[in-house]
Amino acid sequence: GKVYDLTPLATKYTGNILLKPILSAGGKDISHWFNVNGTSVQPTQTDSTTCTPDTLTSINNTQVQPTQTDSTTCTPDTLTRSLSSIHTPETFASGETDEDSEKSDFDPQIRTHIDSKTGCEVAHTPQGRFIHIPPPYPSASWANDFGTPWWKDETYCIGHLSCKTRKIRIINTLTSQEHTVEVCGEETLEEILNRFYKYNEHAASYTWKYNGENLVMTKTLEQNGVKDEDDDFYELNFNEEDWLPAIHIYFNDDLTEA
Repeated sequence: GKVYDLTPLATKYTGNILLKPILSAGGKDISHWFNVNGTSVQPTQTDSTTCTPDTLTSINNTQVQPTQTDSTTCTPDTLTRSLSSIHTPETFASGETDEDSEKSDFDPQIRTHIDSKTGCEVAHTPQGRFIHIPPPYPSASWANDFGTPWWKDETYCIGHLSCKTRKIRIINTLTSQEHTVEVCGEETLEEILNRFYKYNEHAASYTWKYNGENLVMTKTLEQNGVKDEDDDFYELNFNEEDWLPAIHIYFNDDLTEA
């Protein structure tokens, strides 16, 4: 999945009524606004009415229960959203890159429905029409010169949604300091090291080990043999916080600077 920061979009369209559905969904998962992998939803019922491209612009759109909104202006510092994308553990284990996966799997398309009046396939937005969605009927006020719609604009993407997060303990053998860090299952040790910089600016000057074995920094925790046993602890009614795997870091004394 992907996480989008739509703050620039909200700033650009400040005061536009079409922002309301997006603002009300800030920080929430709106995968259900889109078709999985961009596939088209086939209507269950159609009639003989035809619709030409000049009449209506066809776009795939969504169904989502609207959240409570009001007419007040909302200006959150950060608006985030996540889109559905197929990122399974097998995808990462196979060595397929994010870019390869996105090219083959990720093509968000707005869901559609058949308009009961025209019989045309149009954007279906029960939560309210939002930015870059055309009106269901011809309108002189509609301008489609905005370029790429925001849900396909990668400049808004700030990260990927993890399939599962987990917690680990990182113990500094030099200072005996211990920190519990929540990480993504797909992250390599190098990426975890980057997270750890806020606790230790010299983190790169340490050798990372688990059960006495050096960890390969280009691999994930699972690939390094640090298994995620949360499900087992849950079945055994154990508190997983008491059994977090411990990674020990050993100072190399290489005189690096932060």
